[in-house]
Amino acid sequence: MRLIRNLFIGLIGLVLLLAAGAYLLPRNVIVEREITIDASPSEVFPLINSLQRGEEWSPWLERDPEVQISHTGPDAGVGATMEWASDEPSVGNGRQEIIESVADTRVATALDFGDMGTAEAWFDLVPNGGATSVTWGLNADMGMNPMGRWMGLMMDGMVGADYDQGLANLKALVEAG
Repeated sequence: MRLIRNLFIGLIGLVLLLAAGAYLLPRNVIVEREITIDASPSEVFPLINSLQRGEEWSPWLERDPEVQISHTGPDAGVGATMEWASDEPSVGNGRQEIIESVADTRVATALDFGDMGTAEAWFDLVPNGGATSVTWGLNADMGMNPMGRWMGLMMDGMVGADYDQGLANLKALVEAG
């Protein structure tokens, strides 16, 4: 009986320690990836400033050919919106809207993943000789949920490889002309 009681107290202590420790972790998680594309910013920009054109190089859409996608607003720039729904867990459901567009320089989007939360993503284009350095970033607010804070530790591993693949797809598309 004493062993069970001690195990129970130890388990409660561990749960409390993990919950309290979560608040020592960062609330905001940033993931960034970069690639150099052998093209000018003006050649890269149209493919990131249009969510419809983004489908051409997205690392997620190839995972589910049955994904349902709808677009509203303008074809490109601020206000362009895409919603998607998929039974594939790695694609999921969500909404993305371009909230900032600076020609040949930057595009920022607001992401809404429903119950999974919201985030902001961005693309920064920097001329690099005759090429363009493209940075794709994500800033996710993990909130006050202890589980969210612990999940934040895995965000780079969960999203980073997809960003690398998307940037490689973008590079291949742009450089192929």
